[in-house]
Order: sequence, then C-alpha cells, then structure tokens
Amino acid sequence: MRTIDLNCDMGESFGAWTIGDDEAMLDLVTSANVACGFHAGDPSVMRRTILSAKARGVSVGAHPSFMDLYGFGRRRIAGERSEDLEAQVVYQIAAMQGMAAALSWPMTHVKTHGALGNMAAEDAELAALCVRAIMAVDPDLVFVTLPYSKTMEAAQKAGLRTACEVYADRTYDETGMLTSRQREGAVIHEVERSVDQVLAMVEGGFIPTLGGGRLPVEADTICIHGDTPGAVGTARALRAALAGHGLSFAPFAAPRR
Repeated sequence: MRTIDLNCDMGESFGAWTIGDDEAMLDLVTSANVACGFHAGDPSVMRRTILSAKARGVSVGAHPSFMDLYGFGRRRIAGERSEDLEAQVVYQIAAMQGMAAALSWPMTHVKTHGALGNMAAEDAELAALCVRAIMAVDPDLVFVTLPYSKTMEAAQKAGLRTACEVYADRTYDETGMLTSRQREGAVIHEVERSVDQVLAMVEGGFIPTLGGGRLPVEADTICIHGDTPGAVGTARALRAALAGHGLSFAPFAAPRR
C-alpha cells in the first residue's frame, strides 16, 4: 500500500491573534510546518504546536520567511543583502530546531514560507541561499520543495534530501509554479475540486494547470494551508478520498531519536 504525507503550515497565531485551527488540523495531517516568528508565530505558540504535534506523532519542521509580520510573509522583498537574509533564515531554522530538541521531538524538515519560497523557486541564487542556510544548521534535514523549481535543483545539486510537495488548495501555472495570489483562481476553495486535483497529482501523476496542461509529478507530500477558510473540512475530505483509493498516511521523515 502506498503512503502519502499530508502537511500543513501552522503555528501562525501570535500574541492576542489566533490564526487557523491547529489542534483540529493536527488530528488529520502527518507533518507540520511551524512558523518561526518572522511572518507569524511566537515562542509560546511554537512550543505549544510542537507539543501538540508530538502527542499525535506528527513530524515538525521549520517554516522560515522574510521578516514581514505586516504582510504575513507574502510580500516580495528585494534589496536585502544576501548575507543578512541568509542569517535570518539560519536564525529561524535554528530557533525551531532548538525548541523542538528541548521538547524531545526533533524536527525533520524545512519548508520556506510565502514570498520567500515563491521567489526562491524561480531564483537560483536565492534557492542556493536557502539550501546553504539549511545545511549550515543541519545537513540531515529534508527540504520540502516544489517540483520544477530552482529550490529543488539547488537542493539536489548540494546533496540535500528533498520532499516533493504539491498543493491541495492552490492552482498551478503552465511552468509548474503556483499561480500568483494576485491572479483570479489562485486559491481553490471548493472541497470537491481540491480532492480532484490531489487525486490527479497523487494517482494520475500529473499537475493540472490553469491553462489545461498536464505536468508530470511524483508527489511526496500534500500541503493544506492552515489559514485557508474551511481548511479542516478540506483536510478531512482529502484523507477520506485518498484512503478510499487505497492510500495510507505517514510522515515523509520521522524524528531522529
């Protein structure tokens, strides 16, 4: 029986603000990408999220971003000195790794957030920077990356393990990149459509694009955004649909004890 990982970006509440239903999502996913405080999250939320994941056997990873609380990490930031940006990414990964180690639930992976991830997917220099930052902290971590991306290429070139990620709630353009959130149709809100897209990618082995194309893919993990309205319902429907097609669920990487 084939296994597949379900991952979710979470731990994005901070201070007085609550974002997403992390407790409900952790009952459904097998990997969690935890915000590191630069686009969302704070130390208390990070700790609570890791402990909740540990109680359920859910793997945890760092979800670093641009330093952009105001824009939730989704604003494209240019002009940052590369050494400064690399230090910021190292800082976030190390903070998450330290918190996870303190709670005896070692983190397994890194997934870049928002604009940082999207820009690195298209920019070879930024992709290499992200890879260097991960390897500087722990070269045994897995880099969760998009297919057809510069990040995937950079990680493979450096010998860093990767997990190919596809999205349940986002559409794709003809290059295999996620459709810009500035374009209509970038986010999928209908559960049935989301399920159909995931089955196409996991069972059919292709990414359906907005233009009607089909791009080959071998997916290791499926992402559901925790802050998307209806995310818990979508995750529940996805698990049921995939289980109905004979798939089981497990993290793509288990914590190293």
